[in-house]
Amino acid sequence: METEAYVGPHDLASHSSRGRTKRTEVMFGPAGRAYVYLIYGMYTMFNIVAGAAGSGQAVLIRAAEPLGGWKVDLSGPGKLTRALKITRSLNGLDLTADRLFLLHDPDYRPRIKRTTRIGVEYAKEWRNALLRFVDVRRAAASGRRIKRQGRSPAARVASSAD
Repeated sequence: METEAYVGPHDLASHSSRGRTKRTEVMFGPAGRAYVYLIYGMYTMFNIVAGAAGSGQAVLIRAAEPLGGWKVDLSGPGKLTRALKITRSLNGLDLTADRLFLLHDPDYRPRIKRTTRIGVEYAKEWRNALLRFVDVRRAAASGRRIKRQGRSPAARVASSAD
C-alpha cells in the first residue's frame, strides 16, 4: 500500500490550498467520502477525504497489492483506478456505504516508511513534507524508489504521527 496525505488549505501541494471550488468541494465535506478527479487529462486519481468537515484534507491512494490471486498491476494511482473501475462518477461517494468501501485486516502488520510526496515540486516548503507512506514489506509502490529524505519545516507536521 502507498498513500500520500494532503493536510488542508495551508498545505501548498493540496488542491484545497486553492480554496473551495466545484472540483474541491468534496474535500471540505465529511470524512469518508471519495475525492476523484482527472489529472493531466488522462489519469483518474482516488482520494479519501479525511479530517473534520471544512478542513480540506484528503489521502491519495497511490498503490495497492491485489489479494486473493487477482493478477493486476496496482502500482500507480492511475493503474489502481483503472483496475478497480474507479471513475469520476464516484466523486463524493460515501465510502462507509456498500458500493465502494475499505476493509480492515486485523492480521495485517505493515512496516511504514515515510518519504516526500511525488510530483509536488511547485509546493515550496511543502514539497519536502514527509507525507507519503509506503509499506516496505509490500511490492506495490509507484514512482521513485523509497529512500531516506531530508526534513523541512513542513515535514514537522508529519513527525507528529511518529
